[in-house]
Amino acid sequence: MSLPLSNTDPDMLEVGHGPESRRIAMRVLKAKSGNSLPTLVWLGGYRSDMTGTKAVELERHAAAAGSACIRFDYSGHGASGGAFTDGTISRWLEESLAVIDHAAPERMVLVGSSMGCWVALRLIAELRARGQGEKVAGLVLIAPAPDFTSDLIEPNLSDAERASLSERGYFEEPTPYGPDPNIFTARLIEDGRQNRVLTGIIETGCPVHILQGMQDPDVPYAHALKLMEHLPSDDVVMTLIRDGDHRLSRPEDIARILAAVDAMAAG
Repeated sequence: MSLPLSNTDPDMLEVGHGPESRRIAMRVLKAKSGNSLPTLVWLGGYRSDMTGTKAVELERHAAAAGSACIRFDYSGHGASGGAFTDGTISRWLEESLAVIDHAAPERMVLVGSSMGCWVALRLIAELRARGQGEKVAGLVLIAPAPDFTSDLIEPNLSDAERASLSERGYFEEPTPYGPDPNIFTARLIEDGRQNRVLTGIIETGCPVHILQGMQDPDVPYAHALKLMEHLPSDDVVMTLIRDGDHRLSRPEDIARILAAVDAMAAG
């Protein structure tokens, strides 16, 4: 079966007003007639887009099962508009909510990767505040990086990086995932403090499955264990993958992720 990744242009959704307006690219695979499985919603990581391996495999899996699937790019990512350096957790959360409100799934499984897990946890908190928490049937969190700005970046800043943040409003960091360095802005870090989730008990109201590589150089598996401690009231399963890296994109990793998604969808 070929990938259902379409060559046609993605649908565009306008989010925000005035100077904050940006066009968000999204692809919504509709469910087959009569299929009542939850919609699968992909929430990508920092600088990742909806054409990545895990996102496309999730849609292909949904197509095979006849269920709906939503993929989209945050502003400053992939096919979406807006500048990457304007991005914050609050901004990307607003876009995630807008896409879900537009697609209006009755039930969904949120599948987050790295930073997308942070967005997923904030997203479910916002839905619960609206009285719509029951729409989320489950969370699948891959290499979760909630609060990464305050927990993983800020404590490890060098003097040069602190000076760059103060003087230029950002600093750059080499990455093995591409030729261009990662850019972390003061705006992102300041906004991250306002969106922290590892400050008390996190109540999702749904089952959670965490998949974490033990050879992850970007998000140590101790961070996933810390997240689990903040989820005491939920049905939480953690899969530690001894030789797994941060991406978890090998065929055996994809198989584990899709098995977790299926368990949530069937739940």
